[in-house]
Amino acid sequence: MRLLTSGLIFLSLAAFCGVAHSETGGTAAASTSQADAKTRHVNATAENSQLIVTPDYILGPEDVLEIAVWKNNDLSKQVQVRPDGRISLPLVGDVSAVGKTPSQLTDEISSRLKAYMENPTVSILVKEVKSYQIYVLGEVNKPGKYPLTSKLTLLQAITVAGGFTQVAARNKIVVFRYGKDTEALTKIKASYDDMVIRDGSNQNIELRPGDLIVVPSETMVVLPSR
Repeated sequence: MRLLTSGLIFLSLAAFCGVAHSETGGTAAASTSQADAKTRHVNATAENSQLIVTPDYILGPEDVLEIAVWKNNDLSKQVQVRPDGRISLPLVGDVSAVGKTPSQLTDEISSRLKAYMENPTVSILVKEVKSYQIYVLGEVNKPGKYPLTSKLTLLQAITVAGGFTQVAARNKIVVFRYGKDTEALTKIKASYDDMVIRDGSNQNIELRPGDLIVVPSETMVVLPSR
């Protein structure tokens, strides 16, 4: 009888320990999951904080906009600015978006909707910036057009473009920067060795929309000007 009682007590203790261990493990797993979620949230917030969208942001082709009309789901749409610079909305039709700030576009859409409803409330959120582009040409492994959705330096752009080819003249990089309106074209020269090895970090400039980066070849023949 004593042996039976001892056995039952042992089994009860083992079961209790198992449950406690399971609960502890579950709590630890839940804590780890919550920590991972917080880390992802912080990383996403940090990334979003670098976006170059400001209240003065000028809309461009291919930008994605979330347009919300208060209490009207049929008029609330996610649209992409077309290559011709316009967007299309129910009732309103085609509206020119390129060259305007989100606030200016909001005012125009609200003004047009007044013909169909009283005091329309419109809000516009820039969901994706696709009109800000940079161009990397010449002796890089992946030349082409790249979106500029956050702060990007010259060295980072070369990295995104796959780095230099074997025949790249890496110390003769040129950035062509187009000014606004009547501002003249600017040529900015940079040397990879100066930026990385020597004290030439000031050459690692922050890029702007429309910048054209050219990495010439060591074998390039420069013709004299006539």
